[in-house]
Amino acid sequence: MLALRLGLPTLTALMLAACAPPPPPLEPIRAVRTQTVTLGTAASEHEYAAEVRARTESRLGFRVGGKLASRRANLGDSVRAGQVLAQLDPADLRLNVVASQAALTAAQANYEFSTAELQRFRELKNQGFISGWELERRETALAAARGQFEQAKAQAHAQGNQAGYASLIADASGVITAVEADPGTVVAAGAPVVRLAHDGPRDVVFNVPEDRVGALRAFAGKAGAVQVLLWSDRAKALPATVREVAASADPATRTFVAKADIGQVPVRLGQTATVRIATPPAKGMVRLPLPAVVEQNGGPAVWLLDRPSMTVKPHPVQVAGAEGNDVLISGGLAEGQTVVTAGTHVLTAGQRVRLYVEPASTAKR
Repeated sequence: MLALRLGLPTLTALMLAACAPPPPPLEPIRAVRTQTVTLGTAASEHEYAAEVRARTESRLGFRVGGKLASRRANLGDSVRAGQVLAQLDPADLRLNVVASQAALTAAQANYEFSTAELQRFRELKNQGFISGWELERRETALAAARGQFEQAKAQAHAQGNQAGYASLIADASGVITAVEADPGTVVAAGAPVVRLAHDGPRDVVFNVPEDRVGALRAFAGKAGAVQVLLWSDRAKALPATVREVAASADPATRTFVAKADIGQVPVRLGQTATVRIATPPAKGMVRLPLPAVVEQNGGPAVWLLDRPSMTVKPHPVQVAGAEGNDVLISGGLAEGQTVVTAGTHVLTAGQRVRLYVEPASTAKR
């Protein structure tokens, strides 16, 4: 009986041990590559896709409305200053000129009659046949006739100008880059008919993200501060000067439009190009491979190795940019620290690691 009583607790303990879950497996020791932090200087380059455009581009339209009778300029045509580009139907404008000339003739006749009448009434006043009040009334009528004559003269001049506006004249020499109305279209005053790119200096237009606008404005006005490479001839870089940076971002792309002056170089409008901007060398920079930088708590970080314990921990850093397959770190690291550069995707805080040894090196040993 005593043996039975002693055996029951032991049996119960054995049964409970058999039902308990097995202990979790030990976390493996990961093999990692590392790099010792060395502070140095680094200069980075930023490239942007661009397009060659004319410095000045005008949207030309008629100063009066009407039906477009003819268009003498087509897309891609080279035009000279003073050349007729398009013509409106002048019938209505001619009728307005005739009406204004008729009104001017009537006003002139009334003015000349009032002048002669006033002269006669002055003679009658001197002879005492009329009163001073009657003479004043005739003087007032002459002043009104003079005003009507001047008004009719101005209206006739304006109608004559509008008749001349039936011809769309190129105000400068250049190239037609767009056609926005065809013959037969009824156009309103000011509506664009053609787009004219003026001859002269050329710009390259490109878009810059928000985080680079401040650095780009620092180059504004500095001759040759940026380089332009035409896609048709990337072997030759053209010096350019940042001429203009937009004050507000594009609402769709959230980028800022910038223009760089390349002068009067023999390039075609609409050519694609690359704008290359080199930043000055910065001190205290660390160059790491791309896999070394990971995301932690919404920001960039690296894994630091503690050599005495051979454990790793995440450490936040500041990224200045990328250059090829390397990342430039501008802050967060000190000289002599050890950073994990490969195997970062399987690490956890406090995990033990070992240094990766190349198989060739093991074979030699």
